[in-house]
Amino acid sequence: MNLTAQTKLLPTPEQTDLLKCTIERANAACNYISERAWEEKTFRQYDLHRLVYYDARERFGLSAQMTVRCISKVAAAYKLDRERKRTFKPRGAIAYDGRILRYKLDKAEVSIWTLGGRQSVPFTCGMRQWELLLSQKGESDLVYRRGKFYLLATCDVEEAVPIEPEGVLGVDLGVMNIAVDSDGEVFSSECLNRVRANYRWLRAKLQCIGTKSARRLLRHLSGKEARFAKDTNHRISKQIVAKAEGSLRAIALEDLSGIAKRVTVRRRQRATLHSWSFSQLRAFVEYKAQRAGIPVFLVNPKNTSRTCPFCGHIDKRNRASQETFSCVACGFAGLADHIAAENIRWAAVNQPNASDAANG
Repeated sequence: MNLTAQTKLLPTPEQTDLLKCTIERANAACNYISERAWEEKTFRQYDLHRLVYYDARERFGLSAQMTVRCISKVAAAYKLDRERKRTFKPRGAIAYDGRILRYKLDKAEVSIWTLGGRQSVPFTCGMRQWELLLSQKGESDLVYRRGKFYLLATCDVEEAVPIEPEGVLGVDLGVMNIAVDSDGEVFSSECLNRVRANYRWLRAKLQCIGTKSARRLLRHLSGKEARFAKDTNHRISKQIVAKAEGSLRAIALEDLSGIAKRVTVRRRQRATLHSWSFSQLRAFVEYKAQRAGIPVFLVNPKNTSRTCPFCGHIDKRNRASQETFSCVACGFAGLADHIAAENIRWAAVNQPNASDAANG
């Protein structure tokens, strides 16, 4: 399984200038290669290499392997479609491989190629990233962000042996509650929604002011809301996987792919719906579960919040309100999201590929 470890480079002022020049020169080469590819209608990496390699290397003064990486970047950009010419930002990310980048973990530094030759640059990262770097393999992306350089390293992590689950933990994802599991544990979104509302209000206010200091503050605030939401999803996914691992259970999630396009809401609720990062939470749960050897099942969300888990009656009126569930047939009642999580659990148990593995 491939995971990404982010490290922050700590270059000297001279090394910073070299890295800036290198990343700008490489992206200029990418734009030139893209121009030639578009003119000649040559987009496959092998054919593009034969077309532009020597010319691009001589024109931009890049090393052999950096030129190869630039050609690869352009070819990858055209894989999506070939209907428009691709252009690259002056300081867009550039990929490095083992021939032009080497990690020296014992010294906490990297040996990286620049226009001024090889440079030994110190780096820093968290403990989790240190552990991942022990299995670093493949390319690393050099990223320039807010005046700082980062390396995003690809790490080939060994997967855990899948467990034999003794049950299934159902998880309902929502807006009012980020997640509710079939054990009844609620992960409220009250704090997250409050933070998002505050940031929306502050951004709107600063945009109306429009002064230089207001724009500077807007740049300072950029990304803070997304980082807060990402950290929240990391903590919730970690707790869900830890609970499943501790009780030897698989995890069942709703398959909510494309729901933002299918669901219509009132105008004042649109911002809340479209800032709902359920896909990110699902991705975090899936990769953490994979590392722990926990199976993850995706179930159809249809009627999970309208079905009575006691008598099986399906009715729109069963959902008495956003928070409560009350079956119109048998009177069974409870927290609506908890009921949905229980129905998700049963749906996973009854799937053909889960019925033998889970007996909950």
